[in-house]
Amino acid sequence: MGLSTSPFAKYWKAIKESPPGIYNRKLMFTVFVYALSGSSRGWDEGSTSAITQLKSFQQQFNVSPNKDDEIISNIVSLVNLTAGVGALLSFLLNDRIGRRWSHRLYLAIVAVGSLVSTLSYGSIAALYVGRLVSGLGIGALTVTGPMSIVEISPRLTRGLMTLWFNIAMLSSQMIGIFVVYGCNRNISPTLNLQWQTPFFVQTFIPFIATFLSFLVDESPRWLCMKGRVEEGLEALANIRGCARDEPHLVAEFDSINEPIQLELAEYGKDTLVSTIRETFCKRSNLRRVQLTIIAYILAQMSGANSITNYLPQIFGYIGVTGTDAKIYSSGFYALAKLGCCVLASLFFVDAIGRRKSLFIGITIQMFCHVYLGSFLNVTGSGRSVTLGASDMAIASIYIHALGWAVGLYSLPYLFGAELWPNRTRSFGGALSQCFHWLFLFAITKATPSILSSMKKWGAFVFFAAWCFIALVYCFIMVPETSGRSLESMNRLFEHRWYEMRKYAYEDIPVGKTDPTAEDKDAERGSVECVDRI
Repeated sequence: MGLSTSPFAKYWKAIKESPPGIYNRKLMFTVFVYALSGSSRGWDEGSTSAITQLKSFQQQFNVSPNKDDEIISNIVSLVNLTAGVGALLSFLLNDRIGRRWSHRLYLAIVAVGSLVSTLSYGSIAALYVGRLVSGLGIGALTVTGPMSIVEISPRLTRGLMTLWFNIAMLSSQMIGIFVVYGCNRNISPTLNLQWQTPFFVQTFIPFIATFLSFLVDESPRWLCMKGRVEEGLEALANIRGCARDEPHLVAEFDSINEPIQLELAEYGKDTLVSTIRETFCKRSNLRRVQLTIIAYILAQMSGANSITNYLPQIFGYIGVTGTDAKIYSSGFYALAKLGCCVLASLFFVDAIGRRKSLFIGITIQMFCHVYLGSFLNVTGSGRSVTLGASDMAIASIYIHALGWAVGLYSLPYLFGAELWPNRTRSFGGALSQCFHWLFLFAITKATPSILSSMKKWGAFVFFAAWCFIALVYCFIMVPETSGRSLESMNRLFEHRWYEMRKYAYEDIPVGKTDPTAEDKDAERGSVECVDRI
């Protein structure tokens, strides 16, 4: 295969042949604003565990890493518990008040939680409250952020633009770690300011993102769902940077609006009962439930978040010592993940497709886990290792970041937002994110026990085994979705699971959508419950 016929060449050629002006500053700015919703989670994930290592924090809250592991674990992980609740409850507002106002409300909740944590002054109970409140907003933002980006992105670059959310998460994670590192180096451990600063700085991005949200348009799809068709057309024209009567804009808007109006005519306005019934009583939607939830389960069981949340401890296992060195190494791990996520967004998820990205990413993770498990088995048995073997163990953690970013880190967020029909997208995204957060909470709490009970090295073999299971599942069950419009997704899920791959690889010409899904929906009539997937 020559360079001119490679997937990358075809991808960039298709982008160049897109309607002029479609990739404009307004689109980029709008995606950027919604992507900032990922910053709250990234900052929290990067800074909180490191904050608990600060001497000022340990003195103020009277905790010690050796004696109070349960308290420290609660401080780090409680946010994940309420994040699951916040994610699930977000669908009650997302479709009622719109993407922008939902976005603003959840940002405000995160800011309030961060302020409560900042002002907790040695009260573990107050700190727990702050963490629980922050979690409600963080979880909800992981639903609205990717969903809003998916709804406004051109189909050819939907994966790339949705990964801006992940890039914002990783950027904030890295900055959060280095802010804690800077506080540890430059603020006296006798001052509360040392641990308060990282908590307080977390409020900056919510305030900035809230202000910027008043400068962007509402989702055209949400406006059409609310019967505000003219406003939807105007919003799409603004985001696409062209006049309302441009042929390509009219064609795109019709492909968005017509299925929505057909659904409204057939099913009426959404209610809580009708949304839940349509999600769980429709075979195609049950397949979506299965795919999005299992994708998040496999992401957690692959061990990547266990490494992220307990990275200073894991670096200690392989020979990195000292608080500064551990925090500094953790910061560079976040930087590595950020660089790899940018690489994935530019060259993988849209250019070579979702499935191949998953295969590459999971395989890299699996081999890194195998090496780390082997290394720790050797060192744990008292045998000596060469300096090169130790360096390779450290390198494996950073190489692991590449696999994680290319595959199971980025793509579940994309699947959770892009696979759902318009009517159930908010609820489906909320449901999948709820399970994501609950499994993240579980794996975060379980990781110390897994590491100790499996003598450290066994934990990495355990994670490698789950990576192998993920490879098998992705090969059999995950269809290719790159290059398709949101409205054309139905065709993939109308067929049985063993037929989806066949239809996933059908060629859809640039600028076209798959009409059969809408035709089938129009012919279907009422929703009927099914007993099999």
